[in-house]
This record gives sequence, C-alpha cells and structure tokens, in this order.
Amino acid sequence: MDKVIAAVVQAGTPVFDTKRTLEKIEAYCQEAASAGAKLVVFPEAFLGGYPKGLGFGAHVGSRSEEGREEFRRYYEAAIPLAGDEIVQVGNVAARHGIELVLGIIEKAGGTLYCTALFFGADGSLRGKHRKLMPTGSERLIWGTGDGSTLPAIQTPFGTIGAAICWENYMPLFRTAMYAKGVNLWCAPTVDDRDRWQATMQHIAVEGRCFVLSACQYLLRSDCPEDYRAIQGNDPATVLIKGGSVIVSPMGTVLAGPLRDGEGVLTAELDLKEVVRGKYDFDAVGHYARADVFRLLVDENPKQAVTFEKNPL
Repeated sequence: MDKVIAAVVQAGTPVFDTKRTLEKIEAYCQEAASAGAKLVVFPEAFLGGYPKGLGFGAHVGSRSEEGREEFRRYYEAAIPLAGDEIVQVGNVAARHGIELVLGIIEKAGGTLYCTALFFGADGSLRGKHRKLMPTGSERLIWGTGDGSTLPAIQTPFGTIGAAICWENYMPLFRTAMYAKGVNLWCAPTVDDRDRWQATMQHIAVEGRCFVLSACQYLLRSDCPEDYRAIQGNDPATVLIKGGSVIVSPMGTVLAGPLRDGEGVLTAELDLKEVVRGKYDFDAVGHYARADVFRLLVDENPKQAVTFEKNPL
C-alpha cells in the first residue's frame, strides 16, 4: 500500500475519569476513521492523564503527606496492561479497522510509566514503548523505560515507531529508530511550545519519515474541582494548548499546527516520498560514515529481581 490517510488527535484527558477518557477515545477514533484514516495517533499520557501543574508535595529532601495522597490518586487512575481498559481500546481499534497509537500511564507494580501502546487493526496489542527519560518533575512520578521496549511495528502501509515528547530530542534514540526502518514516526506529546513544530520538521527531514505529532489540549475545566494546579482555578485556563502537526519526509507541513481547541488532523501520506527522500540522505545508510561512528543499543530488559531455580 503506497498511500494511507493518517490522523492525529488533539484532545485533553478528563483527568482522573477513566470512563470519560475511554468515551473520548471511541469518539475520536470514529471521527478519524470516518475521514478514511487507517492510522490514528493520540497524545502522550492520554489514558491515565498528564497532571499538568501538580507539584506532588515535593521539595529537595522532602515529600508531603498531601503530595503522597496526590500520587495515590494518580496511581489509581493509571492503567495496568492486563486491565479491562486495554481490552476496550483494542475493541475500538478493531471496530474501526485502524492501527492505533495511544499514550497511557501504565501501572506496573508500584511504579508508573509513561507508555505508548500500539494496537493493530484486529484489536491486538502489538507492542509498547516506555518513555526512556522522563523530563524534569516527571521523574518524581514516572519510572524509566529500557531498551526492551523500542518496537518498530510493521503495517501494510509502513513501519510505525514512537518517541514520546522530549525523547524526540535524544539523537541516539532517533538514530536507533531510524535503523529499525521507522518511516511513520509518531510523536505523542504535551509540549505545546511554538518551537515544537521546528523539531518535528527536523526529525522528518533527518529521518526522511512522516512525522505525526499529537499533543493534548487541556483546560482547567477538564480537571476535578480539587485539582491544585499552580495555574489557578479559572475553568477557562488553558493548561496545555496543543500544536499537533503532520509533516512530510521533506519537512513540508501537511496538516496543522492545530491551536485553540480539540480536533482531528488528517493527511494522505504517499510512502513513495520516503524513498525519494533517501536519494540524497540516509542517516543510517550512505550518509552514516559507519567507519567513524557506531551506536550500540542494549535491548535486554532490566529487571530489579530475577528468580532462578536449580534443576531437579
């Protein structure tokens, strides 16, 4: 399949309300599929929520009891991969016949991870990517991923991979994903700065890939009344202002950036553009100078505890 319609969803999580969030996923997938999309990308931390403006009671050397309670509440809203919510999302993907990339907050033991999930058009969970390096205060509430969750998902219309938010600034991460052949680069994010578009265009040109960046658009009214964000309590306050965009392998903006509200961006992607772009630049091929530079990627899972049994 040389051409495909792809969509990025710009929307905000109803914070701490999993039922409403799942309803929004269904509604936006239906809207994107009705526009012909076969690939749909949602923002970072969409299912589980991005707690913009919360402090979790942390100062260097101390945590407050109120902050611990905030974390407990956030933990309860997170999603285990074996949970019913994952089944529901898979059913949505199957119902609409779409490849779906969804940012979630994954609950695993006592730790939370910022994760991107890949659902196939048959509803199966085809892979996951845990964010390798949470940014700033995210490190207080999220664990770090390892090299075992760097999937490149094969589809009938291209190879999908994901870099979550500021992972897009990690040159070695990008190089590893280029080497995996990712040509549909998904960038779930909450980075709403105007300069983000320049980063997305750079990656498109550097990787000669299509870039699909989905950002949240979050209002204070999307959060509970007792949500103690530093931005204040005016329901109209914009906590995350969007900026979703779709970019071609030569850096042309095909759709967006979307500002000032929720919505779905779509674009028809001509996969032949990827090969045309490789003609004069292949970051991990003829332009790589492997005689000078090499990258080693450790894809072994890192377990804190390993159990071994002596053979009988």
